This record gives sequence, C-alpha cells and structure tokens, in this order.
Amino acid sequence: MPEITWEDPYCAEASACFRIGTDDHGNAYIAVSGSEDHYLTDTREALANLIRDIKAGRADHLL
Repeated sequence: MPEITWEDPYCAEASACFRIGTDDHGNAYIAVSGSEDHYLTDTREALANLIRDIKAGRADHLL
C-alpha cells in the first residue's frame, strides 16, 4: 500500500465525508472518510475536478 498523506475530510450537508490524498510520486487518491484503506486513484487534476463538481452540486449523486 502506498504511503498516502490525507487532507482533512470534506463533508457536505448530511452526506458522507470524503478525503483526498497524495503520495510521494504525485498520485492522487479519494476515499470515504473512515475507509481510507478502500480508495480510488487517478491524477490529482481529475480528482480536483470531481471535488469541484461535487462542491458545486453538479455531482453530489456520486457520493
């Protein structure tokens, strides 16, 4: 398992909280807060776009 540095969780109103993390190789990760051992990985840019869409209400159904 890679060494992942997780950011503080982001929690929407009455929704699951999620966290984004990075490793020393520049890979990005996203996981439901509390389940960081089960994560998705992609480029940091792709995950940042997903987070922006969730915060804007365009992708909240994904959580």
